[in-house]
Amino acid sequence: MPRLTRRETLRTATLGAAAAATGLPNGAAEPRAASAAEAMPDQPLFGAQLWQLPNGLRVAFVESRRAPVVAQYLFYGAGAGEDPPGRSGTAHFLEHMMFKGSRRVATGAFSLAVAREGGNDNAFTSRDVTAYHQHVEASRLQLVASMEADRMAAPLIPPETVEPERLVVLEERRLRTDSNPRARFREAFDAALWGPQHWHGRPVIGWEDEIRAITRDDLLAFHARWYAPANAVLAIAGDVREGELRRIVEAEYGAVPARPEGASLGRRDRAAPVLRPADAPPARLVRHDPGVREAAHIRSWMAPSLTATLPTPGPMPGGGTLGSEHAYPLEVLAKVLGGGQGSRLHRALVETGLVVAAGASYDSDVVGAGEFGLYATPQRDTPPARLEQEMAATVDRVLQDGVTEAEVARGIRQLTAGALLALDSLGAAPRMIGDALASGLPIEAVEHWPARLRAVTAGQVTAAARAVFGHAQDASGWLLPEGAAAPPERAPGLAAARAGQPI
Repeated sequence: MPRLTRRETLRTATLGAAAAATGLPNGAAEPRAASAAEAMPDQPLFGAQLWQLPNGLRVAFVESRRAPVVAQYLFYGAGAGEDPPGRSGTAHFLEHMMFKGSRRVATGAFSLAVAREGGNDNAFTSRDVTAYHQHVEASRLQLVASMEADRMAAPLIPPETVEPERLVVLEERRLRTDSNPRARFREAFDAALWGPQHWHGRPVIGWEDEIRAITRDDLLAFHARWYAPANAVLAIAGDVREGELRRIVEAEYGAVPARPEGASLGRRDRAAPVLRPADAPPARLVRHDPGVREAAHIRSWMAPSLTATLPTPGPMPGGGTLGSEHAYPLEVLAKVLGGGQGSRLHRALVETGLVVAAGASYDSDVVGAGEFGLYATPQRDTPPARLEQEMAATVDRVLQDGVTEAEVARGIRQLTAGALLALDSLGAAPRMIGDALASGLPIEAVEHWPARLRAVTAGQVTAAARAVFGHAQDASGWLLPEGAAAPPERAPGLAAARAGQPI
């Protein structure tokens, strides 16, 4: 199961709850939701209660009496970014093996027990976190807490199950990546931008040869270091009183011994990006694939995040790093450039008939350096050079003239549209809060996220654009049908960046 980012959580809440409430197609209720979110005072989204057990486990609780159901999410502050060198895929492999039993739960019995109670359970590994979750009837909370705490303390990882499960993981890789030309291309593009052995350039599921090399000892060592109570967040929402929850959590999770030698939240030793020489050309990946009928173009820049600044390959005013103050403005910039109809790329590329679709992406709430990306699917008769020139010209206009207050207001409305409706989703609070805390962010990054976005100004968005597009390391790529004309050897430069626009 893929990681659900804060934006995806809010978007899901917006589309699902709004459509159900109004009977209108998805998206039709967005203006009403946006207006409500825009008018929200600066108050916590969820009003979560936080506390910490003596063994270091952090607990977040959001009470909801709307239905007699409870959601339990256990996040660990470790994902694919913590995979050991030469063992990419370890975090994901361990996620699979955590279902192979623990001291009090037999292999396969965890999910069976949850299903017998009418609930559901699953897990996911991202680059930043690994999470295990269950939704059950409220009176069954102690059952799932007992089983989850048991595998936190001591998963069995039976030796005879390792090789069969490795085959499952390899088959998952074949289905999701190896048999999908676009997934293969994206994997290769990440490696081109960041480096194939940098934590950001390795696939979450792992390189095939390294998956084959992972041993049971590797899995046990990863669990011993990263699955410590002090490196975990238990996020619970639903129909349970705080006093009863504290009793259950203390009885089940409080019994898990502390691990002084293990990791703790906010302490990760991730390598900085590997920067090319300032005068070296950006990475360029061009692939022709017989399995592709439509071309795809992507251009990405390294970017700072809420958790990390970003070194740059060349000199810049004020020093050689881009600061985290650009993170929220970059979220808005992604909407200004690529947030659907009305965005800059849509007007310049889609409405002119050059491309079928275009957009932009950026996540501020990642661990370590982030990535700002632009992408487009051209019409079949659009030359690659023409698309890249128009995309570069669109970015250049932002760098030269800045963005408008109206564009910023529209972007903020798009981002915060799901804030109120997320309150109706049982899983939204534990997903968002658990992910943020496990990533080393404060609770305010979730509770006051809409207010922080509403404080972003047009000047800050323009400054963030000039900082990233003008100074950060970038790469570009093309995935093309077999026999299609190749693009130019290099992506077009940005005129405003070359001219040294002030930051």
